[in-house]
Amino acid sequence: MIETASLVDQYCHGVLRTELGLATFEAQLGGTARAPAPAPGTTFFDTQTGFAVRRWCPPLLGLEPHCPPARYLARRRELGVLETGRRLLRSTGISTYLVDTGLPGDLTGPAEIAATGAAEAHEIVRLEPLAERVADVSGGAGTFLAGLAESVHVAADSAVAFSSVAGARAGLAVSPEPPGPGEVRGAAGRWLAGRRAGGPLTDPVLLRHLLWTAIGSGLPLQLHAGGGFDTYPPDGHADLGALTGFAAATAGLGTDLVLLNGYPHHRHAAHLTSVFPHVYADLGPVLARTGAGAASVLAEILELAPFGKLLFSSGARGLPELHVVGAQVFREALERVLGGWVGDGAWALRDAQRVAGMIAAGNAHRLYGLPDAS
Repeated sequence: MIETASLVDQYCHGVLRTELGLATFEAQLGGTARAPAPAPGTTFFDTQTGFAVRRWCPPLLGLEPHCPPARYLARRRELGVLETGRRLLRSTGISTYLVDTGLPGDLTGPAEIAATGAAEAHEIVRLEPLAERVADVSGGAGTFLAGLAESVHVAADSAVAFSSVAGARAGLAVSPEPPGPGEVRGAAGRWLAGRRAGGPLTDPVLLRHLLWTAIGSGLPLQLHAGGGFDTYPPDGHADLGALTGFAAATAGLGTDLVLLNGYPHHRHAAHLTSVFPHVYADLGPVLARTGAGAASVLAEILELAPFGKLLFSSGARGLPELHVVGAQVFREALERVLGGWVGDGAWALRDAQRVAGMIAAGNAHRLYGLPDAS
């Protein structure tokens, strides 16, 4: 048996603090903010993620696996949000959460998720909301750009990584070169002049500038490279091959890149990790969304990616159930793939255990400079 005693959830969000009705819960299973309505007569429970929730989560709340959604949610309300979250998160075996705090909504922060899950937690700072907050208190382009540089510097003192949705807001064909000072100042002036307070940062020049400002911090930079719980490329397409230029331009600068949400272009992500020493790939939604088919997807990734470049995450947002699903599907996929290779005699058990430990936690400890779990 392939064992992963503890996991580092290298990319996730907080969970909702409020009680959830059926419609709200189902919407959280939809995956993205722009997820279309399910087909008439069906719900988002009728997905691989929904079936995985029904398989793994009911027994943690005292119910049989695969029980009807209405019964599960009734039990959830009976226990309450805090007890439900405690039971679910503490079942995952996740010892450390890296939490992106850049999403709106009533979501728990790193300290709360750590307390609920009896684990450690660290913050990932999302760049675009950081820039938007600076813009809200800036009087002009010069003030904004100076404040932005200072805010990134201050955030780097306490965060373990930065994350960016530049690929989802402006497409993945990001110009690999940093924009010049005049270009940045002009873009900042135009954006600030036409922006309403609280408006999102979508200017491609400023998004590039923001990425390169983070590159200068030395912290790992997580890039949303496809559809995610809160992002989707504006043209509806996500091709990780378009990041090749940016990866090449940032090589040797001391900043590692982590590709998030690459599915269904996971083979592109795996290939980039094999080409560039500073590029890593996240397994989060890649496995969680494929559910019962996750083993075949993991095997495809392992065909191309060096094993020291892959990182477990749940990619969860809003529902503690998604942390459970992420952890359980990951473990099951590892068992099927690596355990199968051991059974066939292709791998030694000790090597399979070592690789499983790298992907589950060891690579994240090394990449983010986390305290050694041992």
